Amino acid sequence: MDLFSRSWTALRTTVAGLPAEDFERPSGCAGWLVRDLVCHLIIDAQDVLITLVTPAETEPTRDALTYWTVSGTPPPGDDRLDALTVRLAAAYEDPGLLTFHLDDVGSAAGRAARLADPGLRVGTCGEVLTAGDFLSVYVLEWTLHHLDLVSHLPDAAGPPPEGLARSREMVEGICGTAFPASFSDEDVLLVATGRRAPTEAETRELGDLAAALPFVLG
Repeated sequence: MDLFSRSWTALRTTVAGLPAEDFERPSGCAGWLVRDLVCHLIIDAQDVLITLVTPAETEPTRDALTYWTVSGTPPPGDDRLDALTVRLAAAYEDPGLLTFHLDDVGSAAGRAARLADPGLRVGTCGEVLTAGDFLSVYVLEWTLHHLDLVSHLPDAAGPPPEGLARSREMVEGICGTAFPASFSDEDVLLVATGRRAPTEAETRELGDLAAALPFVLG
């Protein structure tokens, strides 16, 4: 629960500190500007709020690792929700409205997470998880999107080290493989999920694992 709060607070703090012109820059999400990604974060915060007040009576069907699906194929880019996100982000026009809405809904999501019983069973996307596992899912989500946010913003603060370390553990657990110890946590997350291609030196270190990349998480 604490790591969720630290990762989420760090991401929202970075967004709050961006100048208006940065919202028109590309993000690490293919086809999305920074403003589109921030709009997606608002939708994510709403998902946290909705899920934490959607109790389930049955046993958990997923945990923080098995919640994710792994594919080797990047999304085709024609998802209706993605297209809606872009249109919605453009409708805000003023970046200040985006940051205000993120702070408003995001603060509520953070408070709800701090108050949640980790053992509470909640339902989302047709699956049941404990609240603790659900919030752990979002540690990885926040960390990856924090990297996406600052991908083309060299002066913006990145995700906290503890979030990077935990997210690396999760990605390695989800994909069932360990990356070389010489790789930083950030490099593992970027290379493993296809956010950047490995260098020639990294490819040699990866060995047979290089042929299996990327692991597209959904």
